[in-house]
Amino acid sequence: MYQGTYQPPTRFSVFPPVIKNLLILNGLVFLAQIVPETNRLLINWFGLWPLGDSPIFGLGEFWPWQMLTYGFLHGSPSHILFNMFALWMFGVQIENTWGSQRFIVFYFACVIGAALIQLPIITWDFMSSGGDPRWWVPTIGASGGVFGILLAFGMMFPNQPIYLYFLFPIKAKWFVIGYGLIELVAGVSGSSAVAHFAHLGGMLFGFLLIQFWRGKLPWKPQQRMYW
Repeated sequence: MYQGTYQPPTRFSVFPPVIKNLLILNGLVFLAQIVPETNRLLINWFGLWPLGDSPIFGLGEFWPWQMLTYGFLHGSPSHILFNMFALWMFGVQIENTWGSQRFIVFYFACVIGAALIQLPIITWDFMSSGGDPRWWVPTIGASGGVFGILLAFGMMFPNQPIYLYFLFPIKAKWFVIGYGLIELVAGVSGSSAVAHFAHLGGMLFGFLLIQFWRGKLPWKPQQRMYW
C-alpha cells in the first residue's frame, strides 16, 4: 500500500539549490585542476581507476569512493562547460518539479550507476593489456549524472522542443532516443576514448530509479511519483 503521493514544489527557481551547488563544486574542483601537481593528485586519488594492482601505492589504484568522486573531475574547459551547461539546461525543470532532495538522490544514483557500468569495462581493458601502464587512464566527468538527467527530461517533457545548434527544433523524446543510440553505436564500435557506456549506464540507472518511484517495478516506494 502506498502511504501517499509525491507532492512536487510549486516555486520555480532558475538556479535551484542542488544544481547551483553542483555548478560551484565542479567549478572549484576544475580551478584546482589547473595546477598540474594538484591535478595529478586529484586524478590519482579521485578519478575512477580500473581494478588491479598499481606499482606505486595510491597512483592509478582503485578505491571505492572513486565511484562518486570521479564525477567532480573534468579533463578540459570544453568538457566541464558542456557538462555543466547540460546539467543546468535539463536539470532546472527536473529539480523544480521533483524538489531538491529527490533530485540529488537521482543525480548521484546516476553517477554511481555509470561507474558500475564503466568499472568492469575499463578493468577488462586493463587486464587484457597485461597491466600495460598506457591503459591506466581513469574515467572522469559528470556525464553519467548528466545523461541520467537528460533521460529524465525526455521522459517528463517528451514533447518539449530542444533546439539543435539553437536553430533546429526536435522533440525531447526523439533527442534522447537519438542520443542514446549514438552512444550505443559509438560504445560498441569503440570509435573513441569517450566513456560511452558510462553515459548509457547513467541513463539506465536513471530509468530504473524513475520506474521504481513510479511504482512500475516489483519493489514499491512509500510515495509513488506521478506526472
